[in-house]
Amino acid sequence: MDLQGKKRIEAVLAIAGYAASGGAVSALPSPGAEMPKQFVLTAADIGMYTLIWKIYFEEDLSQKNLLEILAELGMVTIGAVGTAYVVAKVSTAILNEINDWLGPVGWGVKAAIAGSLSSLFGLGWMLYCDRLYSQKQVAF
Repeated sequence: MDLQGKKRIEAVLAIAGYAASGGAVSALPSPGAEMPKQFVLTAADIGMYTLIWKIYFEEDLSQKNLLEILAELGMVTIGAVGTAYVVAKVSTAILNEINDWLGPVGWGVKAAIAGSLSSLFGLGWMLYCDRLYSQKQVAF
C-alpha cells in the first residue's frame, strides 16, 4: 500500500473514533443543556480536523491556520459550509432536546445523529486534505 493509502486509512480511523466518542457524549441525557453540549462537540470536531491535517501533512494546524485554509477555499465556500454546520448543530440540539424525553430509544437516535454529522463533515475535510496532498505530490 502506498503512503497516501495509509494516510487515508489513518484518517478514516480517526474520523470513526471522533464520531463514536461524539455519539457517546451526545447520547448522554442532558435536558435543557443540549446547546452547550454542541459547543463541546464543535470543539471536538475542530480537533478532528486538525488531526486529519496532521495525518496528511505531518504538521500541526492551529485554529488560525484552519481559518486561513478555509479562506483560501473562498468566502462562498466558508459561508455555505459554516451555515450548513451551524444549522446542523442547532437542529441537532433541538432534536436532542426532544429525544431526551423518549428515554433510551431517543438517546440512541441522538448518538446516531451526532456520529453521522461528525463523520460527514470529517469525511468532507479528509477529501479536501487528500486532494491537496495529491496535488502536492504531483508538484514534486
